[in-house]
Amino acid sequence: MTTSEPLAERLRPRTLDEVVGQAHLVGEHGVLRKALAGGILPSMILWGPPGVGKTTLARLIAQDLKRPFHALSAINSGVKDVREVIEQAGGSGLFARSAVLFIDEIHRFSKAQQDSLLGAVEKGTITLIGATTENPSFEVISALLSRCQVYVLESLAEEQLLALLDRARTMDSVLKEIPIELKETDALLRASGGDARRLLNTFELCVLSAKREGGTGPAVIDNALVKDVVQNTAARYDKQGEQHYDIISAFIKSMRGSDPNAAVYWLARMVEGGEDPLFIARRMVILASEDIGNANPNALLMATTTMQAAQMIGWPESRIILSQCAIYLACSPKSNASYMAIGAAQAKVQATGDLPVPLALRNAPTKLMKELGHGKNYQYSHDGEGNFVDQEFLPEALSGTAFYQPGDNPKEREFAALMDRLWSGKYKAE
Repeated sequence: MTTSEPLAERLRPRTLDEVVGQAHLVGEHGVLRKALAGGILPSMILWGPPGVGKTTLARLIAQDLKRPFHALSAINSGVKDVREVIEQAGGSGLFARSAVLFIDEIHRFSKAQQDSLLGAVEKGTITLIGATTENPSFEVISALLSRCQVYVLESLAEEQLLALLDRARTMDSVLKEIPIELKETDALLRASGGDARRLLNTFELCVLSAKREGGTGPAVIDNALVKDVVQNTAARYDKQGEQHYDIISAFIKSMRGSDPNAAVYWLARMVEGGEDPLFIARRMVILASEDIGNANPNALLMATTTMQAAQMIGWPESRIILSQCAIYLACSPKSNASYMAIGAAQAKVQATGDLPVPLALRNAPTKLMKELGHGKNYQYSHDGEGNFVDQEFLPEALSGTAFYQPGDNPKEREFAALMDRLWSGKYKAE
């Protein structure tokens, strides 16, 4: 082993007992620990953020059951590589039956590449272990997913990250020879984002940097040094992955929940991660109608204008426009009455089918249609007093059905009063 090998690799666990974290999988009562004790190894998908031990766990599982192990990366492997491994696994050579095939970043495999695994997994020719940072429900085809167990790996907690730092200082062949004074850990932990690999490699860079600056004294590690070494480490944010969906979800729910401070925070996370400003703006347009609606009709105008402005301006200035809109939407009165109305109407359509349009409302562009009664007895609303004529606009079977229930806010209370005045209680909620 040479010192050119990164610290994270030098400290990679050699047994399951050395694994830090993931007790729900490999702890004393962990589900994988129990399966391995019984000699059972199902095909599986290991789903979790970077640097929490997915690759290590796959290797240790194969090692524990003394299975041949072969690893492919979805970034640079194709169907041909998969088939070669499967062919070898079915023979008597190095890859005997029941060999473990580990595919890193399996979410990057196309449907065709994933399809190529199905037969071998089904027959047990290989035991598949796929690793992904993305939600497998979205990224792994259902046929393959149904043949695998999905195990979720968690980001490492603070005490687990600190334990890794202690292990690095006392057990690593290189760092244990260097006097280290670990004065502060806040910046180290923050920079790691729960990623053990990032933590250890950052720590090693800091130690070597401090050693160069400190001469014969100990390598002093504090927050200032870590920030200097890390500099502009970007916040973890995958625009195509689970972080993408989780953060936009938090953003939407913060605005729906009328919390402008939380909304701006989640917006900042997306800004720092380089999210597409139009994606953010589109979601605000949807929210303006779904969650605010007629409680404040100007919200939809504001959101639509924001999307247009963001398209014209782009980063970084559009962040200001997005922030203004997010705060406006969060502080607006809320109503989902329009959203509920269309949902209720769709449900009724699905339940009752294609009910006929009342004759009075039908189009009558030809003489025959007029003779058949299309448009007969229709009354032009603007001919009535106040531009209103009391007539039936729903199919007969649905007469009086109220799909729209005005929300309890000033604007929609006006709508409710108008409906009561015009329709005299005709529409009753089901």
